[in-house]
Amino acid sequence: MQPFVLPEFYLSYPARLNPHLDGARKHSKAWAYSMDMIDVPQHGTVIWNEHDLDSHDYALLCSYTHPDAAPRELDLVTDWYVWVFYFDDHFLELFKRTGDIDHARAYLDRIARFMPAEGAITETPENPVERGLTDLWNRTVPHRSPGWRRRFRESTRNLLDESLWELANINESRVANPIEYVAMRRKVGGAPWSANLIEHSLNAEVPDEIAAKRPMEVLRDCFADAVHLRNDLFSYQREVEDEGELSNSVLVFEKFLGCTTQEAADAVNDLLTSRLHQFEHTALTEVPALFDENGVQLAGRAETLAYVKGLQDWQSGGHEWHLRSSRYMNKGALDARGGPEILGGPSGLGTSAARIFRSVATTAPQRTRAFTHQPYEQLGPVAIPSLPLPFPLQLSSHLAAERKKITDWPQRMGLLSEGAWNAVRLRKTDIPLASAGLCPAAPPEQLSLTTDWLTWGTYADDYYAEVLAHDLSAARLTTERLKLFMPANGEPPPPPQTALETGLADLWQRTTGPLSPAEREAFRATVESMIDSWVWEVANQAQNRIPDPIDYVEMRRRTFGSELVTSISRLTNSRTVPPEIHRNRVIEALEDSAADYAWLINDLFSYRKEIEYEGGLHNAVLVVRSFLDVEQDRALQIVADLAQARLAEFQHAADVGLPGLFTDYNLDAKARDALTDYADLLKNLMTGIANWHHNSARYTDEELDRVRAAQAPAEPIDIANALKHPGCTGTTPPQAGEKPRLHLAATGLGTQSLHIPTTSANSTTGP
Repeated sequence: MQPFVLPEFYLSYPARLNPHLDGARKHSKAWAYSMDMIDVPQHGTVIWNEHDLDSHDYALLCSYTHPDAAPRELDLVTDWYVWVFYFDDHFLELFKRTGDIDHARAYLDRIARFMPAEGAITETPENPVERGLTDLWNRTVPHRSPGWRRRFRESTRNLLDESLWELANINESRVANPIEYVAMRRKVGGAPWSANLIEHSLNAEVPDEIAAKRPMEVLRDCFADAVHLRNDLFSYQREVEDEGELSNSVLVFEKFLGCTTQEAADAVNDLLTSRLHQFEHTALTEVPALFDENGVQLAGRAETLAYVKGLQDWQSGGHEWHLRSSRYMNKGALDARGGPEILGGPSGLGTSAARIFRSVATTAPQRTRAFTHQPYEQLGPVAIPSLPLPFPLQLSSHLAAERKKITDWPQRMGLLSEGAWNAVRLRKTDIPLASAGLCPAAPPEQLSLTTDWLTWGTYADDYYAEVLAHDLSAARLTTERLKLFMPANGEPPPPPQTALETGLADLWQRTTGPLSPAEREAFRATVESMIDSWVWEVANQAQNRIPDPIDYVEMRRRTFGSELVTSISRLTNSRTVPPEIHRNRVIEALEDSAADYAWLINDLFSYRKEIEYEGGLHNAVLVVRSFLDVEQDRALQIVADLAQARLAEFQHAADVGLPGLFTDYNLDAKARDALTDYADLLKNLMTGIANWHHNSARYTDEELDRVRAAQAPAEPIDIANALKHPGCTGTTPPQAGEKPRLHLAATGLGTQSLHIPTTSANSTTGP
């Protein structure tokens, strides 16, 4: 009996079948036999027999997912999929069923030797997995560019190595939280690897200059998430009930939400639908602009669009294969629930297009909810779920001194002269309390620098939300100008025209002076990522679009400035994480879970400020409300539960992951101390930010009402034009001897004027 009824899937693109299917079936079976994958025992266990291979029908999968591949390429791609599924079952029988993590690690270390970044394979294969990989690597990699080779090697390594994460969870009986699961499933699930093979099969490589840009990453990640979520729905019975697997999104949702299996399956399907909506949105609204911004030539555009089409083909074709393969739970999936009866009942091969109409109609309410939120929704007082401080609080002994001079730097930079902030609002925000918790052991100069960065970032948050939220062109121009004040090679920036520019120029000089060129470039990328994400928020605001949940989580780390805050805090610690393990899974878990805990706390406390007072859309509580279609109190509790789950993940990474990392890499005492100190730094980050939210007046009803009462509507002006032409306030030039001023647009900031400071970055006099 099936544990749940398969939901109505969103299908917006018809599946097509490659005409060379029969040839691929014959070739792949012969290839599997030649690699000893059929009927050859492995440590006493036969992994596959011929019936297994025939009933799984990987040639059908590849013919559906690569409908335009030539015969030779279809054979090659099919061989890759036979190999990867054989690896999955081989690893299951030898290690997952036994829990033998030590031998599993050695097994994976050997496989890595058959994927050289450059040159020939020198190792001798000893089992079907190694033998198959040797053959496939030599048939594929030499024909591709260095950029593609790099991406493919990384995705293949992730697919293999992160199997240890699944095995460790099985051994600990540990079910991941939803955010952790999605991130890790991308690596172990193999969809990014599949995306690389789409490029190869079509001979259509994404140009290097855009391959790592946000739109292409979003397309790849949406593709990966949709592939994995769909697979989880079909494979739940096999994985969870038969294999004892814990890495399945239906199980993850069931445990996290405390719901039935059917409700969890429906929620997973809703997330799958949301990811496909995000894919379409990105392809239509962001990719064309990406081409123009990066000057991509016509050939590169054509190859990129072919790749995007290939991703669509894979989604539709993969669904058709899941409906038919004996590997999965699909009883009744081809009957009326699939939807063909809406056009009279066809149900054979080639009729997937008939199901599109019903699926689009069924999922329309979910898409509609994302675009129909009424801004400035009246929420009233909000009861925030109780969240104690995650770790013991430590505060800098210099906190009182920082508070005493709280207005000095903002006044010099002009932050109190543009109308968005005044001294009262600044003092009630109490940013020194945050920096004192983030960097409790920092010397006074470093603590002041941290305070000033947090002040600048908090001011920018209000400025983009209150001044630029309804003017996308002005937001883009503001952001591009800010980048001019972060010179990587010491070139002089232009004269600053706003307080934001003045403050950033000052902070850049004070922060990057001691850094090496490489460190300076990395720090610049961190700040750029944050300020670019603010434009993403304004773009969503212009469309009145509540973000997709996964896209929101990943962009929220940027909009909150999580990496920037961590980077600044790290400046106070002379011990650095060893570079060879900085992007290890354990380090990533520590950093991402700490960052997520911090912004989730912020979203809980800022919910009313952002949704009711600012008319915003970017808050986890609203995203959860919209996605799950639940009431406000339930959404608040889910966000609080997610914060606690991320905290638990951090603690697991620190208590279990770090000691394992020490052993795996045979780290010396100095490296161990550095990593332990880094974990403590992240503990201070979470605790300091949580304490600030509990004690700052910034998000209290009284302060929100006070700020709103002091504001009155003003005349809208063309901020973008004023920034392009300093001295111009909309359409009115300044009078002789008058400082340039911008009257704020009608965004609730009132009739105050926005001064454009003309002081230098290190000026000590007011504007």
